[in-house]
Amino acid sequence: MKFPGAVTVAWIAELIHAETIGDTSLPVYGINEIHKVEAGDLCFVDHPKYYDKCLSSAATHIIINTKEVNVPHGKTLLVVAEPFEAYLTIVNHFRPFTPATKPVSDTAVTGTNTVIMPNVFIGKDVKIGNNCIIHPNVSIMDYTEIGNNVVIQAGTVIGSDAFYYNTKKNRDVWYRRMQSCGNVIIEDDVEIGAGCTIDRGVTASTRIGAGTKIDNMVHIGHDTSIGRNCLFAAQVGIAGACVIEDGVTLWGQVGVSKTLTIGANATVLAQSGIPSTVAGNKIYFGTPAEDAMLKKKEIVWIKRIPELWKKIME
Repeated sequence: MKFPGAVTVAWIAELIHAETIGDTSLPVYGINEIHKVEAGDLCFVDHPKYYDKCLSSAATHIIINTKEVNVPHGKTLLVVAEPFEAYLTIVNHFRPFTPATKPVSDTAVTGTNTVIMPNVFIGKDVKIGNNCIIHPNVSIMDYTEIGNNVVIQAGTVIGSDAFYYNTKKNRDVWYRRMQSCGNVIIEDDVEIGAGCTIDRGVTASTRIGAGTKIDNMVHIGHDTSIGRNCLFAAQVGIAGACVIEDGVTLWGQVGVSKTLTIGANATVLAQSGIPSTVAGNKIYFGTPAEDAMLKKKEIVWIKRIPELWKKIME
């Protein structure tokens, strides 16, 4: 999430009651989680396991719960006892939860020739382009941006909170939700089926590229970036912070794990599972997914095991 304007380290330190170490002259432009952080951003870390990853990231400013680390050149530490609570304080300051009072927010903007059907909810600061059709019972949550010529079928939810938690097993409630302050961006000529769910980014954007077509009952997790002209069949599930490049086809019930990349123009056959990054311009099948022809040959040999075993035992 980018702030409305740059703020000083001193201002942030006062807000979260932090001690500062390092270069405090650099402005703070926003706050992001580790998968989306950029130069000028704040990031938080509260476990030694992730100190090095955070300190070596693009983040300029780091909220941390220790002084016992080497501060990289050009970075600022903001030391607090509970970095997660500091994160929540910052998010609540810039994007506090505000309950809706009407089905369509007064701050929402809708383009020309766009049709909004009955029982649609449109939240705060939503932008919808021209020539769109939003079918009944669709929910479009705060800060969503939708381009031109977009069709969203009935019952779909755009911009619900990320399934993303701060985890500590030394407290009564192990999983505490990281409040989402990102959004969803849907580019031109996208079509989204009925009953789909597209989560907003935790602190950045979940993006659906131009020309992509999505069938019914598809889930897309937080901070995932979908390329242009992709095709997803029913019941596809994509976890958070994935990169699906242009022209990818995912057939029915494909499951995609988190923080991976599917290369451009790849095709994944139905009921396959993608646990890690795969190259583009190939056809994949199975769980874990492999080259489809290789996987089919493996299945043929597996089916022959009883026959081969019988021959061995004779």
